[in-house]
Formats: sequence, structure tokens, C-alpha cells
Amino acid sequence: MINNQYSVLLVDDDQDVLDSYSYLMNISSIKSKAINDPTQALQYVSPEWVGVVILDMYMPQMHGLELLKLIKNVDERIPVIVITGHGDIPIAVDAVKQGACEFLEKPINPADLLTLVKHQLETRTGQVEFQRQAEKSISRSLIGNSAHMEQIRKYVAQYALLDTHLVVYGESGTGRHSVAGIIKDMMTKNEEMGYITLALSNTTTMKCIDDATNKQEPSVLVLDNLPELPEEVQRHLAQLLLARERCGKKNLRVVTIFESEPEEYITKNQLLPELYYLLNQGVVHVPPLRQRPDDIVAIFHYFLKLSCKKLGKALPNVDSNYLALLRSYPWPGNIRELRNIAELYAIGIVKLTGKERIYSQNDIQLPLAELVDDFEKQLIEDALFLHSGRVTDAANHLQIPRKKLYLRMKKHGIEKGNYKSR
Repeated sequence: MINNQYSVLLVDDDQDVLDSYSYLMNISSIKSKAINDPTQALQYVSPEWVGVVILDMYMPQMHGLELLKLIKNVDERIPVIVITGHGDIPIAVDAVKQGACEFLEKPINPADLLTLVKHQLETRTGQVEFQRQAEKSISRSLIGNSAHMEQIRKYVAQYALLDTHLVVYGESGTGRHSVAGIIKDMMTKNEEMGYITLALSNTTTMKCIDDATNKQEPSVLVLDNLPELPEEVQRHLAQLLLARERCGKKNLRVVTIFESEPEEYITKNQLLPELYYLLNQGVVHVPPLRQRPDDIVAIFHYFLKLSCKKLGKALPNVDSNYLALLRSYPWPGNIRELRNIAELYAIGIVKLTGKERIYSQNDIQLPLAELVDDFEKQLIEDALFLHSGRVTDAANHLQIPRKKLYLRMKKHGIEKGNYKSR
């Protein structure tokens, strides 16, 4: 890839200046890429790029501050060294506030520039390498092949390097606590942080919050059930976090776990908006399993292997028909339900759905059509039992026409009288 062929991107509309910078980098054995059109700069940077940008502030095609913002949108950790003319210090200071790592005033001292470039390259190399290792580690913990999971893995690796608060939300059983725990562990590993996990539910947590936010050493605070906290406790936490932000204290990170989109709790007056806006500096949504069917088989095999290893049993064969049924099932219990299914399979019990009916692994070798017919029969029987044999109510429950239900009952030899209350 082109991004791996150089370590410094030089951006200046003056070709003589670019030639000078390029020569300096070359004699210092630093590979560089020089461009005189800032509108082309973004094609040479990426979140995986190990490099530094040297950027002139005044260019006719695009102001340096505008390009700085665009680069930071690609990856806010990319080091950008700003070059400015004499008397433009206020603009340079503004650039540093917007994310530039340093500014140098013309005429440039070559030794100072090289020292700064080498230092930033060392820092950037460490960041990218840590993220690569983090992604490998995360891949072993967050199982799945879907685009959703790939994005989550990237988010987790990126947030582990930042000093921002983070929100993780998803339905029960999706693994949102696991995601929060991995992020906490990555933060702890990266900055040698301690951590505190609170299951917040009443005002007795006030002292715990005070203790956590008053710690002098770096720490990670993981908050669960935040909407259950009384308003006064939420307000107290918001005031503590705001005070820390105003003082520039960055030794505390807060990871907050929600079951639904946080905005829903705000609408229901269960979550203070000012608290959420302080915590919402990064968001990871863990989608339900029904929205990522490509992950189902991989997760099933993962838990099956774990269970067999724990039981000391050989890994059983899994018929493709059964895997197809797993993919088509909506999994209302999400990963928690799938794990239960895998653990049962490890001991020789096969469940097609969350129903009580179970099968042996020999039964599951039946053709897919027979399995589907059996599944359909079970659903009809369950609906008739639930509605005491009332076909109309059962049809409404199954969301099919009454006539179609009668035909299906006839096909499976089901008599409604067998399900009427006695």
C-alpha cells in the first residue's frame, strides 16, 4: 500500500520549500512524500498509517486549519506539525488547540524539525502497533464475522488509546458487558489503570462515586444501570465530571453501559441530559444477534469448543441443516441463548429453538424439510395450547389466515379438540 512507503507527508504549495524539506528527510534516512496540493492530502493518510504530517498554514487551495480538521477526522492521533510565518503565532496556537502536536515558525531550524519529527514518529509507531496488537487480542474475545463485529473491534481498539468517556449499549444478552470489560481491560493495560465497577441502584453509591472520582491515580469507572440512579445522584456525578473537565484532569475514564439507546432514557426523564452529554464522548452499539446472522455459526462453534474442552469430550460433528436452522432463528435471548444451545449440544442434546422440545444428535441428521415440518407442527401445537384450541385466536397469534392454519393442521394431523380446556 502507498501509505506504507513513507513516514512523513509534506504539504506546502511552494515547490522550493517542499524540495528543501524532502532533501532534509532524505539525508536523515526518513522516507517522505511531498505534495503541493492540499486537496489531495487525505488520500495519503489513514488510521493505520505510521507517519507524521508537516503542514503549511497558508495555501491558496485550502487553509491549513481546514486540512488539519480533515486529517483529524481520519484519525485524531495522526501527528501534525504546523509551519507558520513570523507574526502568525495566534493561528498556530489555534492549530494546536485543534489537534496539531506542535508548531514551528519560519525560518525553520532543520535540527529542531528533525528532532520533532523523530519524536512524533516514535509516538505514532507505538500507537499503531498497540492498536494492531489490541485488534488481534480483541478478535479472540469478540467472536464473529459480520461487518458489525468488525466495526466494534476497530472501535474498541481505538477507544483503548484515547482518554475519553465511553457509552456502550445493546439489548440484554448481546455481550455489551463483555465489550465494556474488554475496553476497560485495554485501557488498564495501556495506562496501568485501576478500575471500579459499580452496579448502581440507590443513593448508597454516592460515596463510591466520590471515592472513584477523587482518586489521584488513573482509574476506569464502569457504570451499569445508570438510569436507575436517583436524579440527585446523577446530578452530583455530572457536577463532579464537569469540575474535572474544567480543571483538565484526565486520569479518570467512565465507561457506561445501557440496555437501550440512551436518548430513550432522556425522553423518559430517567437520565439527565447534562450527564449523558458528559459521558457521550464515544459510543459503541452492540447489535442483537438477529441483526448479524453471519456471526451465529462462529459463536456457536466457539461456545461448543469451550464446552467440549471443559467436559473433556471430543468435538462433535454439526450437520449443515442444523447450522442453517440456527441462522434462521431470531434469537430473542441473543448470545446468552445461543451459548445455552451450544452447551446442550456438547452433551448430546439438540434444541432447534427456545422451546422445550429437544432432540438427540441422531435426530438432527434428518433432511431439512422434515426438520422444518416438525418445527412448524410444534409452533401450531403451542399456539393451540396457548389459546385452548381456539383456531381463530391461534391463527391471529401465528399471524396467518385461519383457512391456511386449518390446512396446516390437516397436514400435520392436529385436532383442535385435543387442546380445548376441560
